[in-house]
Amino acid sequence: MSDKGGGHGGQAAAGSAQLSPARGAAIRNVVLVGHTGAGKTTLVETLLAAVGAIGRPGRVEDGNTVCDFEEIEHRLGRSVGLAAAPLLVDGIKVNLLDAPGYADFAGDLRAGLRAADAALFVVSAADGVDGSTQLLWEECAAVGLPRAVVVTKLDAARADFDEMVLICQRVFGDGVAPLYLPLLDDEEQVGGVIGLLSQQIFDYSSGEREVLEADPEHLELIEPARNALIEGIIAESEDETLMDRYLGGEDIDVKVLVDDLETAVSRGHFYPVIPVSAATGVGTAELLELVTQGFPAPGEHLIPAVTTPDGEPKAPLACDPDGPLVAEVVKTTSDPYVGRISLVRVFSGTLRPDTPVHVSGHGMALRGHPDHDVDEKVGALSSPLGKTQRPVEFAAAGDLVAVAKLAHAETGDTLSAKEDPALMEPWVMPDPLLPVAVTARAKSDEDKLAQALSRLVAEDPTLRLEINPETHQLVLWCLGEAHRDVLLDRLATRYGVAVETVAHRVSLRETFGAHTKGRGRHVKQSGGHGQYAICEIEVEPLPAGSGFEFVDKVVGGAVPRHFIPSVEKGVRTQMERGVLAGYPVVDLRVTLVDGKAHSVDSSDMAFQTAGALALKDAASQGGRPTLLEPVEAVEITLADEFVGAVLGDLSSRRGRVLGTEPTDAGRTVVRAEVPATGLARYPVELRSLSHGTGQFTREYLRHEPMPANLAAKVIEELGE
Repeated sequence: MSDKGGGHGGQAAAGSAQLSPARGAAIRNVVLVGHTGAGKTTLVETLLAAVGAIGRPGRVEDGNTVCDFEEIEHRLGRSVGLAAAPLLVDGIKVNLLDAPGYADFAGDLRAGLRAADAALFVVSAADGVDGSTQLLWEECAAVGLPRAVVVTKLDAARADFDEMVLICQRVFGDGVAPLYLPLLDDEEQVGGVIGLLSQQIFDYSSGEREVLEADPEHLELIEPARNALIEGIIAESEDETLMDRYLGGEDIDVKVLVDDLETAVSRGHFYPVIPVSAATGVGTAELLELVTQGFPAPGEHLIPAVTTPDGEPKAPLACDPDGPLVAEVVKTTSDPYVGRISLVRVFSGTLRPDTPVHVSGHGMALRGHPDHDVDEKVGALSSPLGKTQRPVEFAAAGDLVAVAKLAHAETGDTLSAKEDPALMEPWVMPDPLLPVAVTARAKSDEDKLAQALSRLVAEDPTLRLEINPETHQLVLWCLGEAHRDVLLDRLATRYGVAVETVAHRVSLRETFGAHTKGRGRHVKQSGGHGQYAICEIEVEPLPAGSGFEFVDKVVGGAVPRHFIPSVEKGVRTQMERGVLAGYPVVDLRVTLVDGKAHSVDSSDMAFQTAGALALKDAASQGGRPTLLEPVEAVEITLADEFVGAVLGDLSSRRGRVLGTEPTDAGRTVVRAEVPATGLARYPVELRSLSHGTGQFTREYLRHEPMPANLAAKVIEELGE
């Protein structure tokens, strides 16, 4: 990052021999983030090619580009998972984590943030910065993660580097400033960059990086940006005299500025902008210099809190290879040939193959990931590069490594010493709010489907699996439609299970709207013992949330005492089946007032049947059965300019807006009550309405009567 004309010049090697295990100070863990289409994966390939790890960007191996995560990315045209790529730069191992940019894969993005010690925000010079990228910047700022901005696609038709810098400064805030400016060659293409501190030109137009001294024309061109950069660096300097000296006209030594710049970047106080062309390699050497010299080593990054699996606090960890073993699974994949592969970040201690470890996972039970503690034996360790695994002897604190054959480990689990088990504080995951109901296409696929889904749940903590006890549907709760498509594709291609999606059914209820009476008569004679039971009931609705009450007012033994519980059981059974559309009946008082029995033919089962018939009869005798729909409390956070559109949309969903409240950073919180039937596709539609800035939560409140026209439609659909 020194911008002095040094560096590796793009020629450092990164073969398997060079990528031997590294230790803390010689490691950089960097996640690349940004919107889909900004060029993150292409940039990773360009950097790998620059250091000799691959032949050239986009080179195909076995039908896949070397950095692609899986085949589905080619069909969808976007990254769908977290991919790791290690490279060696001047003796420092750089673990690049390519995080997906699409919001549906935010789980992998959050995993990348957890595993990294710094972030590169990749933005396109032609496309600007979207709302989700701004939210991610603020999330990184909240935890103090060091950041830099890489501007790509410099040769695109609408590319404007200067305009993109202004956009980044406006969106990301103070501390964002270019460290280099792009320069055009004789063919009006970006052929190199000029360093604002060194005032040198780094020319790539010949195919090799050349360092040239800037001429007066270039010096005049960069003077405003150079002055702004120097002032920004000095503002972050710990030397309080530096600003006065600079304002007094003193020419500050470049080495002093570079040292202060590197400190400010490492501490997350300053955010350099670097232009990079993946097509020509322009800026790659400068970017790698920034990563190795400006970004912090793992030992400079705070380690999350650690407890025992029982929740007892443990001493804070240090990034020490000789410390207690504590590592975390940040990504899990299943390979049809080698089984489960876990991408692991080692925070403390040293992980070695063929050693026992304790696997602990807690806090995800609500998403279908039950708490678990188990001892396992670590399989082979390797350094991942796309689908290529390069064996390593160990992984020391601060490093990332792929671990084979951890049969029970899931994404988010903690690995620790068997004799000293630990549990890391889990990272925050987005809630899956898009329901997708599925069924196996063939009866023979049902067992395979259950096994495949259990593996998908282990891989993806943002997937919630639900078997609804009321609708009896198998529901995958996803982050969005792209997330859904990837899951269904994996079921079909990876596990060979064909499924069909069906309409998701909301858990409705039924109740009575009026006081009424009913009679149940179950009399049959077919030789031998017959069946005889008659009961008369009164039914009255109760206030919402009251539940069910059964009252016995039989006099004179019209219904023998030992059959009265049978009547209640029959009524309860019919309530579960429903009396209108097959949904459970709630908030009801049923009073048994009379009945008849036979000394021989009456039985428990006969009175259960009579009780059920009596409730059905009451529904048809003026009980006005009504459908109830769930209503949910919804809280939406979004950019101010989209509040009007969202409020109008909520009204179209029969939502009741309770209020709005401004928050910081130009956003508003909207609170509303919305019927669950109006939220089926809300994650997708809110994203569109808010241009990616909207997030929401939902929580069940109560059931309340559904409008008659909608209830009639539900009943009609069930009858088809």
